[in-house]
Amino acid sequence: MRRPALVRRERPLRGGQPLAFAVGLVVALAVGYVLLVMAGHEPMRVYQRMWEKSLSDSDAWSLTLNRAVPLGLAGLAVAVAGSMGLWNIGAEGQILAGAMGAAWVARIGETWSGPVLITAMLAAAFLAGGALALVPAVARARIGVNEIITTLMLNEIALRLVQWLIHGPWKDPESHNFPLTPMLPDQAKLPTLFGRAHWGVVIAGAVILVFAVAASRTGWGYELRVAGSSAETARYAGISLKRKILTVLLLSGAVAGLAGGVELSGTADRLTEGISNGFGYAGIIVAALALLRPSGVAFVALLFGAVQVGGQSIQIIGVSASVSTILQAFILFGAIGAGVLSRYEVRLVAGRAGAEEGAAA
Repeated sequence: MRRPALVRRERPLRGGQPLAFAVGLVVALAVGYVLLVMAGHEPMRVYQRMWEKSLSDSDAWSLTLNRAVPLGLAGLAVAVAGSMGLWNIGAEGQILAGAMGAAWVARIGETWSGPVLITAMLAAAFLAGGALALVPAVARARIGVNEIITTLMLNEIALRLVQWLIHGPWKDPESHNFPLTPMLPDQAKLPTLFGRAHWGVVIAGAVILVFAVAASRTGWGYELRVAGSSAETARYAGISLKRKILTVLLLSGAVAGLAGGVELSGTADRLTEGISNGFGYAGIIVAALALLRPSGVAFVALLFGAVQVGGQSIQIIGVSASVSTILQAFILFGAIGAGVLSRYEVRLVAGRAGAEEGAAA
């Protein structure tokens, strides 16, 4: 009896990844269309509003770019670790750590000049994110503890620390008993580029570009790829795996921490427990769709920024903002499915032989 099985193609389809991404977008829009109809909404009206509020003019672009900044940096953080076969699932907590570091500098440096204060805030955010990744990095490098578990657990610790600060020592005495920190000083805000877009767009773009070049055109990036593909080959080549693991996870955490600092200084007015807004988890999807390549993170983050901004805008016409979350999920599912089919084909094969052939592929 013959049955369908996935068999690896001799040569992957040309343009497989861009095509997979496009397929994922089409799948998401199609599924969203059906769900909107079932909910009693007009899909084309909803999609039109999402487009108008996210990409139609300079004001819409400014909102999308601001949203893409933390998504891009969080995606880069995951991609940096992924380039060596490591998974940093703690970007959410590292963003919070970065925001706390930046907020602390803003508190002690409220009389400093703007350029000095902003630079110090972003540096503190970078270091704080790296510090939160230190324990998972050491545990993974020294005793082989799975970094997925440790980075994920630290997300909750970072959140509880933020809650303690805003309910306790950093609570604004003029907040009428609400858990809020004082407003940032005016000079702690990043300057604007146009509309509502701030200089965090430039900072994030520069950081992504630096890591993209480093990953693809330097010896450091080559060593990461070698270490990620084969530990034995890395050892034979004289690459210290422990040192690479420490370096990569610390850099990954630091980049995520920078996202928290930029978000605090660029968009938020004060430190809150919701400042990360799920960016760290969304960054995992961004990195996955970019194939863990820093060079693809910016484009995916821009698309997801548009989807999120558009998703928030449709609440005014009575549609749940969760539509954007559903679209993000189906973009991922569709892209993964199309990516698999760009490398494999479905064939009808004999039952046992087919299983052996599929396993060998």
